[in-house]
Amino acid sequence: MPVISAPHAFNEGSLFVDLESIFGHRLYLKCEGFNFAGSIKLKAAKEMVESAEREGSLTPDSILVESSSGNLGVALSMIAASKGYRFLCVTDPRCNLSTKLLMEALGSHVHVVTDLDAGGGFLGTRLEYVRSLCASDDRYVWLSQYTNAGNWRAHYRTTAPEIAVHFPRLDVLFLGTGTAGTLMGCARYFRKWHRPVRIVAVDSVGSVAFGGTPGRRMIPGLGMSMRPPLLDEEYVDEVVRVEEADTIRTCHRLARRGFLFGGSTGTVVSAATDWLARHGTRDLTAVAIAPDLGERYLDTIYQSNWLQDLYGEHLLDSARMHTAWEENSASRTPGRRHRA
Repeated sequence: MPVISAPHAFNEGSLFVDLESIFGHRLYLKCEGFNFAGSIKLKAAKEMVESAEREGSLTPDSILVESSSGNLGVALSMIAASKGYRFLCVTDPRCNLSTKLLMEALGSHVHVVTDLDAGGGFLGTRLEYVRSLCASDDRYVWLSQYTNAGNWRAHYRTTAPEIAVHFPRLDVLFLGTGTAGTLMGCARYFRKWHRPVRIVAVDSVGSVAFGGTPGRRMIPGLGMSMRPPLLDEEYVDEVVRVEEADTIRTCHRLARRGFLFGGSTGTVVSAATDWLARHGTRDLTAVAIAPDLGERYLDTIYQSNWLQDLYGEHLLDSARMHTAWEENSASRTPGRRHRA
């Protein structure tokens, strides 16, 4: 039993869910939401804060400031509360209400920008506001998750080795792409591994992280309205883009089996199951990463009025059909054991 004195000292990194019984493909989902910040962003937040402390740029008089759509803001709020720092999170209207309230409960200030940037998103506006704060007062310390090497180093040192120890015969890894920190840390680690691992980056339709035309994106977490500065496509074997409607259907399909995950997980699992179906092999060892859990999305992707207003009333018809088919199959088929 672990005994801790700081909330960031605990982070469960060894839990995987076998999704074969739900989606019909051997896919292991690494669950990153079991820590006091509730997401994988705790790893990057801890690495960036501790690096800034070692370098001397972060002092007791500093005010941490960061642009975040939600999860990193919560992680930094938790660490700031634990260490005694002040923290200001700059976010936008897509940030879930529960996430905003959680940051404020932890003692942080939250500023919501409402003006769209030139690319039709909010990121440019958020960054402009952060830069103006830093120019106005040298007490502000911007960790800049978009450019900070500590973002990817955290996953090179933790996330990737956690996967490697459990899956020494890993063939393909599916990674959602936001700032590209998780993607680049894991990709760099497995590039040096004892066997080749196919790195599949997952992005949302409407994101321009890998180029393309910007479009409406309502689910926070994955996707960018600019190319991520940390991204090096030389480490990426393939990119799969997912429509938000498919993200939501996948989240609801998982929830019908008792697994409540966030929107980024729905996007990654949708991409992974589609990829595995197209490649038609049962011999691959495939892992995907679930960045967080679903409680912070109850008023969005799990709320019927929100879904109908944005995506139409028939959005979940196919998810319900899949659930009914699975229930009927389970009643006709004897239980089987899945390999871990």
